[in-house]
Amino acid sequence: MVEPHKHCPVCGSPIPMKERVCSADCQKVLEQQQKNIKKSRMMLFGVIVVFILVWAYFMFFK
Repeated sequence: MVEPHKHCPVCGSPIPMKERVCSADCQKVLEQQQKNIKKSRMMLFGVIVVFILVWAYFMFFK
């Protein structure tokens, strides 16, 4: 029987349930991925806000 474990989200190797990643290298990669995702979401939010502002301008001031 295999003892309870999960897998590293970066490399996929088995790790204990209490750990997030298997090594410091994977921790750095995971942090960079999360930073990139956050940056992408903020950029998408900014683009949506700009489109709404442009739409509102053309709807109300035309």
